Order: sequence, then structure tokens, then C-alpha cells
Amino acid sequence: MRILPGTTLGRALKAASLVGTGGEAKVLIQAGEVSVNGEVEMRRGRRLEEGDVVEVGDERLEIG
Repeated sequence: MRILPGTTLGRALKAASLVGTGGEAKVLIQAGEVSVNGEVEMRRGRRLEEGDVVEVGDERLEIG
């Protein structure tokens, strides 16, 4: 699954089928379970850039 730069973190999680809804994304992010480029990210609306790496548990998603 290709996630385009400029996509928000919440939408990227949904597009990659890591969550089923925006509400699930919000809960996962607020629980500190999502990292971007190795750092825990707490903002669901963060815009992802080319080359960013999103990690949720054992799942890894590269942007771009």
C-alpha cells in the first residue's frame, strides 16, 4: 500500500488497514502505540512527509 506524502497520520493508519476507523486510530495514537521516525507521535493530524516511517507494534509503513 502506497501512502502519499501530505496524508495525516490517522488517515495513513486507516489506508494501510492498521485500524478500521478514525476513532480506533485516535485511541491507538493517544495510547502512545504509534511512532513516526522512531519517536512516539501523539497527533492524529500530523502530516506525513516522503521518507517518514510509521510503526505500530510489529507493523512498519514507509511514506512515499
